[in-house]
Amino acid sequence: MKTTEYLLMAILVCGMSACHNKGMEYDASGVFEVTEIIVSAQGNGEIKQFRIEEGDQVEANQVVGLIDTTQLYLKKVQLEANIGSVKNKKVTPSTQIAALQQQIETQRTEQKRYENLVALNAANQKQLDDINAQIKLLERELAAQYETLNNTNSSLTEEGLSLEAQIVQLQDQIKNSVITSPVKGTILAKYTEPGELAVQGKALFKVADLETMYLRAYITASQLTAIKIGQPVKVYSDMGESDNREYDGKITWISDKAEFTPKTIQTRDERANLVYAVKIEVRNDGYIKKGMYGEVSF
Repeated sequence: MKTTEYLLMAILVCGMSACHNKGMEYDASGVFEVTEIIVSAQGNGEIKQFRIEEGDQVEANQVVGLIDTTQLYLKKVQLEANIGSVKNKKVTPSTQIAALQQQIETQRTEQKRYENLVALNAANQKQLDDINAQIKLLERELAAQYETLNNTNSSLTEEGLSLEAQIVQLQDQIKNSVITSPVKGTILAKYTEPGELAVQGKALFKVADLETMYLRAYITASQLTAIKIGQPVKVYSDMGESDNREYDGKITWISDKAEFTPKTIQTRDERANLVYAVKIEVRNDGYIKKGMYGEVSF
């Protein structure tokens, strides 16, 4: 009888020791999470296409939907026509001032002829003075007309640049009307359907890269000095009451501020302790799920 009692006590002690060792092989525990991205509409209009469902796999920059761009396109066509009209209004200064230049050249020829005649006393000085005055008048008219033509062309150029800028804005709005996924990942939630009205800033869907998971764990101040960013660690995901899977992990973030232990910790005494949050990156093989508990060994 005593032998049986000793045997049962030995088994109990051994079991308690094993449990104790199993608890000590983990340095911290936490919950797996992912970086979620909520994609919002960048344009306004009716959603014409939206080809995704929750659980779908998408690639980075993959087109998943389209917002109506009819009005944007028509406005772009109108602006392009206005640019053509502005270009046709531009004038060539050399053509417009050719007549005045010809008059000036004629008067200068007369000026030289009368200068010779005055020198020979074959003409009076007044005739030469009249020609000189006429040349100055024509030169002033030429300068004024040249300035007017340049100002007109400059104004038309600025108007054309303004129209081109508006076209670039429309092209950007048309581009933003194409709904794409910013990252490779899995569609977690879909917030709208084709036929609904999209307004800028309205949430369309939520996507996350489930191949890269993060275990957010909490460590004590004494453990803080033993870890660093980039340090490789071992991560274990809970697969049931007595099973787990081991993964290679890497510390990617360490909080610089202490906080109280999250309320998910069962006992009030443990929640009163100050801890530091850390994030550990893990490559997911498909078995790790968002919200699943895990442990880490440094």
